[in-house]
Amino acid sequence: MLTKAFIFNPVGENTYLIWDEETKEAAIIDAGMSNNREYAEVSDFITKESLQLKYALQTHMHFDHVWGLSYIKETYGLRPLCHAADETIYSQAPEMTSMFRLSMNWNLPAIERYIGEGETIQLGKTDIKVLHTPGHTPGGLSFYIESAHTVFTGDTLFQGSIGRTDLPGGNLEDEINSIKNKILTLPADTIIFSGHGPQSSVEYELKHNPFL
Repeated sequence: MLTKAFIFNPVGENTYLIWDEETKEAAIIDAGMSNNREYAEVSDFITKESLQLKYALQTHMHFDHVWGLSYIKETYGLRPLCHAADETIYSQAPEMTSMFRLSMNWNLPAIERYIGEGETIQLGKTDIKVLHTPGHTPGGLSFYIESAHTVFTGDTLFQGSIGRTDLPGGNLEDEINSIKNKILTLPADTIIFSGHGPQSSVEYELKHNPFL
């Protein structure tokens, strides 16, 4: 499995494209594109690599992580897969954008279906294991790909930090439990791809994260 990271929108959100090398089936994780230049950056890469975009996966549904979902729906016919507990968060995206003194014409696509703990999503010949990691939001998810030694944690865990829990639906105790019991129990060499900032690893966070 291969990964391409992009940094999008005014909040500096990490959007990821992942794809199976053999079949070229791809998924976008947290489509945060917010303007035509960012739309083109994703589409040009998909075209250049001859990818077949199959899923729009969401670690959570805060506005900066769903900004590009309308474009994904219009261009590729895909609607988001997310945890049911984040449906309210998704519906509040326009209000939350205003809280951050940003504006956007929201035309959010309906959710395709809910996904949750223990589910496996097949991407070509690659298995993506769904982990429910609430705390930053009630429906926070992480996507673990054992064969690639990678996990996509959204805003649950960052390099040397953790996601904020002071926004609606946040819960610090849940977040710490999610990190300790779901993410840091993965093999030490697992690479962590977060929703903001640089990548890390399970080994690094176990040794250096001051919040844990």
